Order: sequence, then structure tokens, then C-alpha cells
Amino acid sequence: MWTTLLDLVLPRTCPGCGAAVPWCASCAAVLGGRPRRVLPPPTDDASDVPPAYALTRYRGPVRAAVLAAKEHGRRDLPAVLGDALGAALVRLTAVSVVLAPLWLVPAPTRPAAARRRGGDPMTAMARAAATVAVAAGLPSGVAPCLSTGRGARDSVGLDAAARRANLQGRVRWHGRAAPPSGAPVVLLDDVLTTGATAAAAAAVLHRRGHPVQAVLTLAAVPPMAR
Repeated sequence: MWTTLLDLVLPRTCPGCGAAVPWCASCAAVLGGRPRRVLPPPTDDASDVPPAYALTRYRGPVRAAVLAAKEHGRRDLPAVLGDALGAALVRLTAVSVVLAPLWLVPAPTRPAAARRRGGDPMTAMARAAATVAVAAGLPSGVAPCLSTGRGARDSVGLDAAARRANLQGRVRWHGRAAPPSGAPVVLLDDVLTTGATAAAAAAVLHRRGHPVQAVLTLAAVPPMAR
């Protein structure tokens, strides 16, 4: 209720540039290019990360939008960010990087964090992405079958080794929300930093019989292919 009242008094502005619209066309254009392959980090376990693609580097308006969606209560942003992921999925399918039907698995998050945010932003992004893919004629579904269990800390500020240790044995499987048996999946996340989350999630999915076709993120910290 308070959020709605504040919106009436103080209309939401673009997190990227401050324009008097929730997400301006100029900032949205940063996510309009083709998804590019994220170059794997030079670590011993880089092979554990499935092929990963991102739309841009984690900076500028996209970084501001992700932070606004996750930390500052901007519940309107996950849907528009998810639209960009959906368009990227259509492009990846067109070049056979991923194959339909598309089962989209949001990256795991801590239930406490989701409650604090009024819902899981990644699940909202995945649902928006699936809607775009379906509109393009690609059968798609969302399977929010992963979460992060107790004992996992917020990963902000952790290096690669600490992120891996933080998630070791703490990605939980929820069978009631799983894709059909044996279905390949696409793992969706907002940002790829070290690949620790993608590796941990992919390991659980693989054990449950769901190969990960690719990881798709809005943005990446590591370099991307040209």
C-alpha cells in the first residue's frame, strides 16, 4: 500500500539515468544486442560452468536496474528485464544454441531474501522471458525448482573460492516445481560474477536428470566474446 501511495506522489524514474519513466528506451537499448558468450574465468573449475551468455557487462544502467530490482523494492523492473532475456532466448534458439521447448530455471535464491523483496525477482524475470518466447512461437515454461538453503550467506563481496564454499551442498531441489522428467533446461540469472552459482545449480540439475543447455544472464562481470 505504501509503495503504491509513494508512486502516486513520487513517480518512479529510470534507474539508469533518472528520466521520468520507469525504464527509458535509451537504457533499455543496452540490453537489446545479441547475447554474447561469457569467457570462462581462469580457474580450475571453469569447466563446471555450462556455456554462459550475457547481454552486456555488469555496469552502467543495467547494474543500476538490477540493484533497484533486488535491493530497492522496484517490483516493476523484473518484468521489463525479463523481456530482454526472452528476446535473447529467441535469438539463441534461432542459431540453435538452445533448443525448444524451453524450460527456464531461475537461479537459486535464499527464501528469506525473496520474502524481503516481496517475491523472487529472478522468477519474475523468467516468467516474463517465457511469455516473450511463447509469443515468438517457442514452447516455454518456468520451473522455479532451486533455492539456496540455510547457512548460505549473501555472496556480495565474496571471492570465487568463498562463493563456491558458500554454496557447497546448499542448493536445494524442489521436485514439485521441476521441469518434466529428463527435460533440458536453460538457467537464468541476473548477473554472472564468478560462475559459482551457475556451477552449483547446474550440478544439482544434472544429478536430477536435467542437462543445462546454457546459462543466460542480463550482465556479466568477466569479459565477453566479441
